[in-house]
Amino acid sequence: MRLTLRIVRQDGPEARPRSVDYDVEGLAPQMSLLDALDLLNTRLVESGGDPISVESDCREGICGACGVTVDGRPHGPEANTPTCHQRLSSFRDGDTVTLEPLRSGAFPVIRDLVVDRGALDRIIAAGGHVAVDAGTAPDADAVPVTERTAEEALDMAACIGCGACVAACPNGAAHLFAGSKLAHLALLPNGSLERDVRARAVSARLDAEFGPCSLYGACAQVCPAHIPLTAVAAVPKHRLRALWRRA
Repeated sequence: MRLTLRIVRQDGPEARPRSVDYDVEGLAPQMSLLDALDLLNTRLVESGGDPISVESDCREGICGACGVTVDGRPHGPEANTPTCHQRLSSFRDGDTVTLEPLRSGAFPVIRDLVVDRGALDRIIAAGGHVAVDAGTAPDADAVPVTERTAEEALDMAACIGCGACVAACPNGAAHLFAGSKLAHLALLPNGSLERDVRARAVSARLDAEFGPCSLYGACAQVCPAHIPLTAVAAVPKHRLRALWRRA
């Protein structure tokens, strides 16, 4: 199998991006996009060329590091699938596949396909945490939580922070990400104690770093963790609750 990988390269944050075509032969349909980039980089290094910078880690679809834009779609053609699990079987032999970094004003390009997703980290630093007393761990059943509540909280906690939702949104909003954090922590007993403080802090950082949500729904279509679109409702819900309780 042969593909032409059209990769948008950028030498640094201030450099101008450029599109470079690489013909890559010897591929197999079961290989992932990252496997194809590995093969290309190996050949570039062996020939004395400059390898493409791309970020990856677990390659199991749970770390969120690998996100790139494939033919204009965050992660790739398969819906709700991370880049590391996007298979070359989605393309035809001889296709030209365009790879770009995740496109968002909140994610400045570091080099080639690597972007700075620190804006998401700043949301977590602002309120995506729970304050607990240190000491002896309580018994597992000391704080009762229903199975339904626990499952809903776990569904929201599944977010891997890849940033695809932001790149897919026409407004560059991060409400799916922030809403999943607010909903997850508010559902559980320990996290619910700080829900108002958390909502104010997260909302302020969200407004400062990202665009407004207009419910386009593109975020949920690319989310590898299948976070439902209903998660975005947690942002105005908890924001309004916090404003009302402070009044």
